[in-house]
Amino acid sequence: MAKSYSEIQRQAIKEKIAMDEGVTHTPLIQDTTVSRRGFVASGLAGTLGLLEGRPAAAKESKKEEWIDAHVHVWTPDTLRYPLAKGFKKADMAPASFTPVELFNHCKPVGVTRIVLIQMSFYGLDNSYMTDMMKLHKGVFSGVAVIDENNKPGQTMKDLGKVGVRGFRILPFKDPKKWLEGDGMVEMWKTAARTGQAICCLTNPENLLQIDAMCEKHPETTVVIDHFGRIGPNQEKDLDNLCRLARHKKTSVKISAYYAFSKQKDYLDMGPMIRRLLDAYGPSRLMWASDCPFQVNPGHNYADSINLIKHKLDFLSQGDKEQLLQKTAERLFFPT
Repeated sequence: MAKSYSEIQRQAIKEKIAMDEGVTHTPLIQDTTVSRRGFVASGLAGTLGLLEGRPAAAKESKKEEWIDAHVHVWTPDTLRYPLAKGFKKADMAPASFTPVELFNHCKPVGVTRIVLIQMSFYGLDNSYMTDMMKLHKGVFSGVAVIDENNKPGQTMKDLGKVGVRGFRILPFKDPKKWLEGDGMVEMWKTAARTGQAICCLTNPENLLQIDAMCEKHPETTVVIDHFGRIGPNQEKDLDNLCRLARHKKTSVKISAYYAFSKQKDYLDMGPMIRRLLDAYGPSRLMWASDCPFQVNPGHNYADSINLIKHKLDFLSQGDKEQLLQKTAERLFFPT
């Protein structure tokens, strides 16, 4: 019997990932092995298992199922997934960061779901990201990059059918007029109707422009990436980021500590996080790693999530659950 189109498509995806990664594997959400401890804990089937170093006799029954709200993945196979015009293989650093490579970092600390962000290497071709979402169904959500000047509303709806929950915009080509134009307005209006998010990779000087746009589109979900690229002791910029909190559908990713912190343990990010917690509340903040850049030499994945899990004494257990799971779940993994 001839195979259906969907069967052929699924097989093609499997072949692609096999070639990309050179291994046979099952989706993350099905992995229940705890290799370091040599046992399987009851009640953890279908999850990631135990945190490395947790005692076997631990009485804690609550499963850790955290969400990383910002990760980029790519493959060295540029024949199947070509780079966008203007990019070359030398721009890919590291040369490879596939889902399997990501899982090696996130599995040991209880991260079970990830929001994939379209990588700039691929331009407007979101196919590697969406193929990985299909392959690891339920594990990945996605934030795409699209052409705002080519029927963006229809593109947003089409990508929504495969699980894309947000669209990244950035000001760097035209910092003064980046939020103007009919296409951008259409994106914001469409996002309000579909429940998808407009995700802003922005510099601090663009926050007032976003504030004005939020004023015009109060029903649009907006996410500010990486603290709005604000670091410690940038009080005026932080004031502007906190000002955005008056727009009830605006949230902030507390992420990319490696880029802003001056301390190895990232504790200098604590005062910023506390200010944002006071302004937005925990239900509009979400932790993210910004992998693979968080695991560049001198940094690691565990230190990033452990800042929230263990090192900020002003965070309650409920706060931690919002920052590490519930906010991102509501926005990017709706039921």
